[in-house]
Amino acid sequence: MTEKVIIAGLELPNQDMDYAMQELAALVEANNMEAAETVIQKLDRPNAATYFGSGKVVELHELGESINVHTLVVNAELSPSQIRNLEKESKLDVIDRTGLILEIFANRAKSREAKLQVEIAKLNYQMPRLRTSSSQRLDQQSAGDAGGGYTNRGAGETKLEMNRRTIQQRINNLNHELKEMTTSSAVQRQKRDQTGLPSVALVGYTNAGKSTTMNGLVRLYGESDEKQVFEKNMLFATLDTSVRKLTFPDQKQLLLSDTVGFVSNLPHQLIKAFRSTLAEAAQADLLVQVVDVSDPHFREMIQTTNETLQEVGVTKAPMIVAFNKADVADVEFPTLEGNEEITYSAKDKKSLILLTNMIKQKVFTGYREATFLIPFDQGQIVDYLNQHTNVLKTDYKETGTEIVTELSSDDYQRFHKYLVEPVED
Repeated sequence: MTEKVIIAGLELPNQDMDYAMQELAALVEANNMEAAETVIQKLDRPNAATYFGSGKVVELHELGESINVHTLVVNAELSPSQIRNLEKESKLDVIDRTGLILEIFANRAKSREAKLQVEIAKLNYQMPRLRTSSSQRLDQQSAGDAGGGYTNRGAGETKLEMNRRTIQQRINNLNHELKEMTTSSAVQRQKRDQTGLPSVALVGYTNAGKSTTMNGLVRLYGESDEKQVFEKNMLFATLDTSVRKLTFPDQKQLLLSDTVGFVSNLPHQLIKAFRSTLAEAAQADLLVQVVDVSDPHFREMIQTTNETLQEVGVTKAPMIVAFNKADVADVEFPTLEGNEEITYSAKDKKSLILLTNMIKQKVFTGYREATFLIPFDQGQIVDYLNQHTNVLKTDYKETGTEIVTELSSDDYQRFHKYLVEPVED
């Protein structure tokens, strides 16, 4: 059953309140709640004790009673004392924005690594809030989804039992386990790097269509349709980074990763926890920032993505900005703006092919055409070239197989001794 809540925010100077409250309502919906009422107060600065002014707190209390709603969701990260005071004065259970996002992440985490990351972030958030009902709610919310080990062992404890020392010990244990998993992930990335395949990472605001884009490309160029990633029209549908190998008709190959989505003011606890998850983006040869062009606030979403990437240290990779959901926005697609931007629909095959061509132009710049003469007793080299390069022509000569092909610089150097030098005029 969907819980009804009141959502509230402060309109501070130079703030787009429309966008902020729409985003908060979407986050509430993602947490299986419904925003029954929206309350906004205009102030120059937050009230130090209760965040909202005293009159607005009384109004929130009366509103909750009149519509029989018991939970208030606030569009800011509140201090522990603000939560306590606001709950006392309004007689409502208070969840701040950070707590809400942590609840969503706790419910959505599927892999062991994601669960560990979320649990660490949640415990760091709870540490100074042990006396608030909000922390107790977070604890109960994740009790059934926390997984095994330390994550599960303390998830149902009451706020009185979870003192700072035991929480810190759990954080230390979880960090140790996460470090081991991060090392394992780094080894996997190193093995992928050794293949010499370029890597492309899909990044962007949550629910912009990254997973839909990835699934479309996997259907066209992937090894198997069984390797689709989870996609759903909601915020934070997936928290895990997925990596798939794509093989194009000209035998060029790359690794494509789908990363966790961003949202404005993503809690610093989660940014720190998910730094290892975003390592795929940090080491990518190319970033494709997927943007929901049908959303009126898409420019703010681009800014949020760029700021978050900078915060996690992803600053050097070249980027394509891919304006998705053009079919919903009722704009012309697919269209190109130079070689840096594309307007497309992830559900349209022609769009995906055009996006693919843009990606290939960016990451396969070192490819060249060459002619090799491979001795007949080196058939394995012929097999390799046929499987891993774009063979344009094959002839059989007296001394071996002559192959004209397009290939990477690494393969060019690898088979350089079989190169047929061009005849000088």
